[in-house]
Amino acid sequence: MAGGTDRRSDFVWLFDLDDTLHDAHRSAMPDLGRAMGHYIEHELGLGKAASDALRRRYWLRYGATLIGLVRHHDVKAAHFLHHTHRLPGLEARLQRHRPDIAALAALPGRRYVLTNAPRAYALRVLGTLGLLRLFDGVIAIEDMRMFGELRPKPDARMLRHVAARLSVPPARCILVEDTLAHQKSALSIGMTTVWFKRWVRRRMPPERRPARLPAYVHCRVHGLRELCRRLPGPARRPR
Repeated sequence: MAGGTDRRSDFVWLFDLDDTLHDAHRSAMPDLGRAMGHYIEHELGLGKAASDALRRRYWLRYGATLIGLVRHHDVKAAHFLHHTHRLPGLEARLQRHRPDIAALAALPGRRYVLTNAPRAYALRVLGTLGLLRLFDGVIAIEDMRMFGELRPKPDARMLRHVAARLSVPPARCILVEDTLAHQKSALSIGMTTVWFKRWVRRRMPPERRPARLPAYVHCRVHGLRELCRRLPGPARRPR
C-alpha cells in the first residue's frame, strides 16, 4: 500500500475454495461431475448426452447447475447437494501444502471462504487440508439466499449482501478467485479482485486464455505466498 496509516488489518479476504485453496480438478471434479450427471439422469429421466448438455447450459446461464434445476425442475437444493457431494475417498486425494498454511496465517485482516459448494463439502476439504482454523468463517452456497432464492457467485447483489453481513464496505473486501466471471461481478461493486492462477493454465484451453490481464482484475498470483508480497490496496485501479 501507499504511505500513510496502514489499514491492512481492516481488509476482509474472500477466498474461493475449489481450484483456489486446493486443486479440485485433481481431487474432486471428476467424481463430482459424474455424480451430478447421474443425479440429473435419475431425477429428470434423461440420457447421458441430454444430462450433460443441460448441466452445461445451466452452469453457463446461472453460474451453478443447481440454480437451473431448482428454478425449472423443482429440484430441492439440499437433496441435490447431499447426493452429489458425498464423494467417497475425497480426503485421500487432497494434498496439503504447508507453505499455503503459513501464507494464509500471515495475511492481515479477516479471512472467509466464499464458495458455491455446500458447507459439508467445504468443511471436509478445509479440515483435511488443515486450513479450517485459519478462517473466520465459511460462506457456502446454502448461505447465499436473497428473497428466498439461492443467488450464488457471480451474483453481484449477493456479494454486496455478504459485505454488509460482515460489516465492511465492498471496497475493503479482496476476492481471491480462479473464475474470472466472479471477479467481474466483484469489481462492479467495488471489491478488489485477485485472479488465482496456480491451476488455471493447466485446465484452460489455449483459445480461452486471456492474452493480457482482464481490466476487471487488479492483479494475478500463482500461489498464496504471493498475496503478502503483492498485497493489493482497495483504492488502486486494476492494472
